[in-house]
Amino acid sequence: MRTHQHRSPVAALDTVRNLGILAHVDAGKTTVTERILFTTGTTHKRGEVHDGTTITDFDSQERDRGITIFAAAVSCTWAGHRVNLIDTPGHVDFADEVERSLRVLDGAIAVFDAVAGVEPQSESVWHQADRHSVPRIAFVNKLDRAGADLDTAVASIRERLHTVPLVVQLPIGREDAFRGVVDLLRMRALVWADGADTYEEAEVPGELRQEAVLRRRQLEEAVAELHPVALEEFCVRSALSEETLAGALRDLTRTGEGVVVLCGSAYRNRGVEPLLEAVVAYLPSPADVPPVRGVLDGAEQERAADPAGPFAALAFKVNATATGRLTYLRVYSGTLGKGETVLDAGTRRSERVGRILRVQADRHVDVDTAVAGDIVAVIGPKTVRPGATLCAPDAPLVLEPPSVAEPVVSVAVEAKRSTDTERLMAALVRLAEEDPSLVVRTDPETGQTVLSGMGELHLEVAAEKIRRDHGLDVRVGRPQVAHRETLVRGVSGLVYRHVKQDGGAGQFAHVVIDVEPLDAGGEEEAAEFAFRSAVVGGRVPQEYVRAVEAGCRDALAEGPLGGHPVTGVRVTLTDGATHPKDSSEMAFRTAGRFALREALRASAMVLLEPVVEVTVTVPGDAVGGVLGDLAARRGRVSGSTTRGGAAVVTATVPLAELFGYATRLRSRTQGRGTFTTRATGYAPAPAVTASTG
Repeated sequence: MRTHQHRSPVAALDTVRNLGILAHVDAGKTTVTERILFTTGTTHKRGEVHDGTTITDFDSQERDRGITIFAAAVSCTWAGHRVNLIDTPGHVDFADEVERSLRVLDGAIAVFDAVAGVEPQSESVWHQADRHSVPRIAFVNKLDRAGADLDTAVASIRERLHTVPLVVQLPIGREDAFRGVVDLLRMRALVWADGADTYEEAEVPGELRQEAVLRRRQLEEAVAELHPVALEEFCVRSALSEETLAGALRDLTRTGEGVVVLCGSAYRNRGVEPLLEAVVAYLPSPADVPPVRGVLDGAEQERAADPAGPFAALAFKVNATATGRLTYLRVYSGTLGKGETVLDAGTRRSERVGRILRVQADRHVDVDTAVAGDIVAVIGPKTVRPGATLCAPDAPLVLEPPSVAEPVVSVAVEAKRSTDTERLMAALVRLAEEDPSLVVRTDPETGQTVLSGMGELHLEVAAEKIRRDHGLDVRVGRPQVAHRETLVRGVSGLVYRHVKQDGGAGQFAHVVIDVEPLDAGGEEEAAEFAFRSAVVGGRVPQEYVRAVEAGCRDALAEGPLGGHPVTGVRVTLTDGATHPKDSSEMAFRTAGRFALREALRASAMVLLEPVVEVTVTVPGDAVGGVLGDLAARRGRVSGSTTRGGAAVVTATVPLAELFGYATRLRSRTQGRGTFTTRATGYAPAPAVTASTG
C-alpha cells in the first residue's frame, strides 16, 4: 500500500460525482476506468488488462485471471469536478461486491459490448441498480471490433432492460474504420486521429449529415414524449434547443425515465472525453440526491448531505490486511476529521479514526478531513464490518446496510499441517470480515470447517487468497450446493400443547396451526415465509401471536428431509389457549417451533436445488456437442441464436452440474467456447418428493 501526504481543498457538493462502472465480464469496464484515469491526468500511462498493468485490478489474482474480482475505488478530477469511481466486478460470483458498491453510489456508467449488446450479467447488474434507484448513462464500447453495431446494441438495451435509450451520438466509420462520433446535441463531429489522445472538433462529414439530422430529430421526439418542458417547446417550435435538450436529458437520467447512450472504443481511447462530459452533465451530485434515511430508536430520520450537519457514514467495504484494517466509507452527512472518535451505531462501540485516505485503488493519499459526499478509506476502527453505520456519538443513526445474498455453494477446508489449524481459522475469519457473502461454520456432524460462498470461482479465489496472503497450505473439498426444502402439500388443524412444570413458574402454551405452500405469485425469490393469525375472541394475546411467529421462523432453519432451510411456507394460527400464570412469550415461542416441526414432518416435502441460467457462446461447428453436454447435465435449453458468427445457447441448469464445466467446455471447443451464468433461484431436485409423515 503506497501513501503520501496531501492537503486537498474540500470540493463543493455540486462538483462531486460518485459513480460506479457496471457491466458483464469482458465488456470493458476496467479499460474504461483506466482510460478515464489516463484522460483526466491521474495516470500518465495507459493500463492494460492483458498486460496486468491496470490501476484498479491491482490484486495478483485479478491480474492472473484477467477479470475484476474486488470493487476498487479511485478518484480523479475533470472540468473542475471530482469524480469518485468504483470499478465493480462483472462475474456473477462477485455480485455481492456490486451490491455493496451500488448502495453508496449516486450514479453509474453501464458498459455494453457493441457486438454482444446486453449480456446476462449486464442485465443482472442493471436490475441491481434499479433496486437502488441509481441513475445511469450507457456506454456502448468496442465499436472498433468486427461485427460491432450501435443500433443492434441499443435495440437490446430497449428490449432486455425495458428502458428508453436516448442515443446522443452517431458513429463515424465502422469496425476498424471507426474514428469518431457526431455529437447530436451540438451537431459537431468529434474525431480522433490515429494515436491521438484527444479529439478534434469538425463539421459533420457530408455523407453523414442527413443521417445526423434524422437521428437528432428522433432524439428530440423521444425526449419530448417523456419531458413536459421539452414537449411544450417542441409543440411551439417543432424542434428543441441545445439547452432544453441537455436539461431534459439530465432530468430524465436522474428520474430513470430514460438512459443517455454514448459510444466509443475505450481500448483505442475514443469516446472517453465525451463520456466524462456526460458524467458531469447528466449524473447527479450528492446535493441532487434525496437525503439519506436512517433509524433512531425506531423512528425514521433523514440526514441531508450537509457538511455542517451531524456526521453519518456507511462502511461498505473492509480490507483486513496483515498490517491493519482499511474501512471504506461513504460520508452522507457532516464532516470527519482525523483523530476523531465516532460511534458504530449497530454495536454501540466507539472507534477512533487515526487516518483518512483518498483512495486510488491500492494507492492512498492522506487527507485531514472527509465531508458529506466523500468516498474515503479510514484507518483506526478495529471491529467495524461492511454495512455498519459510523456516526457522531451525540447524534446516533442507523443507516440501512446493503443486503447480503445467501451463499449457494460450500466446500470443506482444512490445513494440510495440523499445526496451522488456528492460523487457518484466523484467516477465514478475516476473509468473512472483508466479504459478508462468505460464511464460515463448523459442520456439527463431521466437525469439518465449511466455507460457503456465491459460486465455484468465489470459493476458489478465497482459497487462493488464504494461500497467497497467509502462506498456508490448505485442502479444499469438492463443492457442495446449498439445498432448500419446501412444501408440496401441508396439513390443517395441527394441535400442539406445550406444558412444562418443574418447580416454580411453569410453562403453558396451546396452539393450533394450518400449514400450506406459499403461493409466490410469480415472485419465487420473495416466497420464503408468511404468517398470519386467524384467532378470534382474544384467545391468544397479540404478544403471544408474535412469539408463535418467532418460533415458526426458528423451525424453518432445519427441514425434515435433510436438515436444510425451509422456504415457501405459509402458517396460519387458527386457535390456542393460555394459562393465567404459566403462559409466557417463551412458552408460545417454544410451542410455535415444535408445532411447525411436527407439521412439516406430517407434510409432503420436496428438496430444492439452486439453478442458474447459462449462456454458452461457441463456434457454430461445436453446437451439437455443447447441446448434448448440457442435456447430460440436466439442462433445459431455452434459446439459441447466432451473433457475430458464433452460436449463443441459453439454458437453465442445476448449479451442482456445472462444477468443472469450464474445463469440459474448453476441451469440446478447442478452447474457443465461453460461458456465463446468472442465478435464477431454486427448482425441485429429481426424485426426492416424499411424505415425511
